[in-house]
Amino acid sequence: MRKRTLGHRIGLAIACALTALFVVLPIYWMVATSFKTDAGVSAPSPQWFPNPLSAESYVNAFVNNSFGRYILNSVVVAIAATIIVLALGTLAGYALGRLPMRGKFTTLMLLLMISVFPAIAVIAPLYLLMRELDWLNSYQALILPYAAFNLPFAIWILRNYFLGIPREMEEMGRIDGANPLRTLWSIILPMALPGLFTAGVFTFTACWTEFLMALSFNSSNDFRTIPVGIALFGSPHITPYGTLFAASTVAVLPIAILVLVFRKSMVSGLTSGAVKG
Repeated sequence: MRKRTLGHRIGLAIACALTALFVVLPIYWMVATSFKTDAGVSAPSPQWFPNPLSAESYVNAFVNNSFGRYILNSVVVAIAATIIVLALGTLAGYALGRLPMRGKFTTLMLLLMISVFPAIAVIAPLYLLMRELDWLNSYQALILPYAAFNLPFAIWILRNYFLGIPREMEEMGRIDGANPLRTLWSIILPMALPGLFTAGVFTFTACWTEFLMALSFNSSNDFRTIPVGIALFGSPHITPYGTLFAASTVAVLPIAILVLVFRKSMVSGLTSGAVKG
């Protein structure tokens, strides 16, 4: 029995190591390539370590390709959409999870259907709507659609997390004379921070990496976001791999930092939704 357990642990450790290698290796290759010279990038044999180290690709990304502007646009769009999603998702999730109301099941099923609806199916009518509103090449052309597409998932997460909070907490608020909004703000929200962090990180990530709507609605270089900007680097005959990898490395950093900082809250928020939902 002990041998089986030891063999099982060894096999599990090997499987985890291989999985980690499979995940980490492409990221390492991207970062290492971003610090290579043009000669190192185009070398016939792969160089696992950049020699010499060069920041040329980062200079090209920011100086020659307006990458700083793309970062600013992505930050504005992603933060604005995340704020809208958290504000509306909190109210809707609290109402669906805690307040007595009719049609909860129907509403939840509609949210589920909307959350799996592909964006490409509505990209044409959305484009026509943005054109009629004169919103093409603007921040709101992305902020509002991003908020609309990410809101159902946020409502699901927050509603399930609200369900896990003891109802005695709300009764305490009622005894003190607080209305539902006051109870939500003063009592429920502080206890639901892991759920808010989870919904916020997932929403921000989805907005930060979205490509199709950003490409379709904003053709001006002043409003392009990071995914579109990176895709348009280079020319039809030349692909600047070093610059692409440098820009991709910078683009990945905010998401990696968010996940590392809020990883415990995200795990708590997701597991609470899985158990209580």
